[in-house]
Amino acid sequence: MNLADIDLGFGGAPLGNLFAPVAEADGVALVRHAFARGVRYFDTAPHYGNGLSERRIGAALGAVPRDAFLLSTKVGRRLVPDAGAPRDQHGYVDVLPFVQRWDYSYDGTLASIEDSLRRLSLVRIDYVFIHDVARDAHGDLAPQRFREAMEGAVPALARLKADGAIAGYGLGVNDWHACVDALAHADLDVVLLAGRYTLLDQSALRVLLPLCERRGTKVVIGGPFNSGILATGARPADGNAPRFDYAPAPPAIVARVARIEEVCRRHGVALAAAALQFPRAHPAVATVVAGARSPDEFERNLAMARARIPSEFWHDLRAQGLVLPDAPLPE
Repeated sequence: MNLADIDLGFGGAPLGNLFAPVAEADGVALVRHAFARGVRYFDTAPHYGNGLSERRIGAALGAVPRDAFLLSTKVGRRLVPDAGAPRDQHGYVDVLPFVQRWDYSYDGTLASIEDSLRRLSLVRIDYVFIHDVARDAHGDLAPQRFREAMEGAVPALARLKADGAIAGYGLGVNDWHACVDALAHADLDVVLLAGRYTLLDQSALRVLLPLCERRGTKVVIGGPFNSGILATGARPADGNAPRFDYAPAPPAIVARVARIEEVCRRHGVALAAAALQFPRAHPAVATVVAGARSPDEFERNLAMARARIPSEFWHDLRAQGLVLPDAPLPE
């Protein structure tokens, strides 16, 4: 099975109780529903609910033949048991009783994967991403953390790949610059880039995506809705402020999305459909991953990912200056 054969992957962050709880049985049932509806790629991480997402995805897929799906998780945060740990951490609520410790070392990477396999109760992880090794997560410590990852996590993952334990590895970040820096040190198989090649933010287009195309590095696009605004629109129906990059959207972003929505209205296109389909037109992009917390939300994502969009819509966006002139357009 190849990532490029998958039109929509399942993002596991909501199953870690991101911002709001998901009942255990409901989370497991949702993953099973997604598989039954044809989803064959599932992404998770220890960070998502302190292992809660991994545990739920593993429970849901445990009875499925292992070769019937692709699975990725992440390294860089070790989970340390702590009965007194806060129940709400890092935007996740009612999480498992651990605290997180940054660890990009060789031994820490191998131990993190063993921990993930135990939570998943699965025999294999296909792809492993080095998580958040960038300035947005580490600030002034970013160069030190990056060096630790290149000297520790990368050799550990390369060994696992050489041994046939994993199919490939790369970075999972919000910052495309970190991917460019990492490709100068390692032959990455895949990168998971969140929010930096979307209908709203195409900042990865000029440097990272051509580099990945030349190097044969697959790109998985996460955060296709830029944390919400490309799903809710500039004026969400619930009356709350639209969110961009995990925070209230600034006025310039709201205004740009409103202009995109106007083009959508002219062509009868749903904003969320355009958001899910735009990144896939680039030849470096293998697939797009979107999260969901309910079957209804998942079904909306699936319908949007597969909706027919007229080519005139994309060319109108370009004419309005709403996508970069050299960005590939869906056919």
